[in-house]
Amino acid sequence: MWKKTRVRWIAALAALPLVMVIGVWSWWAGIDFSHGGGDPEATRADLAWLPQKQPATRGRILAVVTSAEHTLDGQGRAGFELTELSRAWWVFESAGFEVELASPAGGAAPRVVDDGLVDADYAFLNEPRTQAHMAQTLPLDGVDSSRYDAVYIVGGKGAMIDLHDHPGLKRILAEVYRRGGLIAAVCHGPAALLNVEIAPGRFLLQDRRVTGFTNAEELFLMEDPVARLGFMLEDALAAEGHFSEVPMYLEHVVIDGRVLTGQNPWSTWALAEATIRALGVEPAARPRSAEEHAVDLLALLHAQGYEAARAAKLSMGPVDNRLLLMHGVVAAMLGEHKRLIDLMRLARV
Repeated sequence: MWKKTRVRWIAALAALPLVMVIGVWSWWAGIDFSHGGGDPEATRADLAWLPQKQPATRGRILAVVTSAEHTLDGQGRAGFELTELSRAWWVFESAGFEVELASPAGGAAPRVVDDGLVDADYAFLNEPRTQAHMAQTLPLDGVDSSRYDAVYIVGGKGAMIDLHDHPGLKRILAEVYRRGGLIAAVCHGPAALLNVEIAPGRFLLQDRRVTGFTNAEELFLMEDPVARLGFMLEDALAAEGHFSEVPMYLEHVVIDGRVLTGQNPWSTWALAEATIRALGVEPAARPRSAEEHAVDLLALLHAQGYEAARAAKLSMGPVDNRLLLMHGVVAAMLGEHKRLIDLMRLARV
């Protein structure tokens, strides 16, 4: 999702005087980028935190992805975000839950493989078993909801187009919830939770706290999202429930009863682990990734300032400095010059 922002930033750099470019390059050369990204050849065996022996099956989770390949105007990609599926999948499986994958049309679903993949994402792409699941998703209209303890809605722009107001998915969500199951959704995924009637005159999000991709996050990345996606997710969620958010692109999970939501892709790990805990199981112990450490620092910088974030970075594990700098790009484009400088300094610590 950062590709468009990076193109705009590079175009802006091209307009700078050569001496400034040389200065920025000299500063950039002192940053450690060794902890950004994963190994494209990674497999499940490389994920050391996964149990070597698959735990006894504790239940089953239905993961739902979009079948919509293009935005409504036909000009952009829709699809589902791979990272929002892959990371949750490993968390669910490692806790002993079988995962099945469904979509409105069934069959192969259009995935968006963006930058910033980590080993867990590459392992998901390289695993024959998960490849088969993505190629052969179950059609939602034929899903037997009684088989599942929870439903997890994967985000991606396509969720706004064909998961929102899908009759078969509404049926599944209502039936699982009425049986005492859990409902979880991340990023654009909460679009599927709108207008889901769980009892006569009672809706899933009514009087409930919820989060999802915010207006600020959407408008920063896309021009005229209403024309391309149909509506603004934050506005729609706020109209049915009580919307909760944190600053753009930081981790945020909301748990309200048996409905759990995550604000954006960087909330996926935390949402998946919260879902497992809500099912009564402690998720497999997993070291926080370099990307998660970067998000932790971004939240600390926002809440307590540069010195607190700098001190924390010195005592934590590997940090994805690329992500810090991408947030610097966001700050620059928003005119937040102090934050830009703080992020540039923090990346060099």
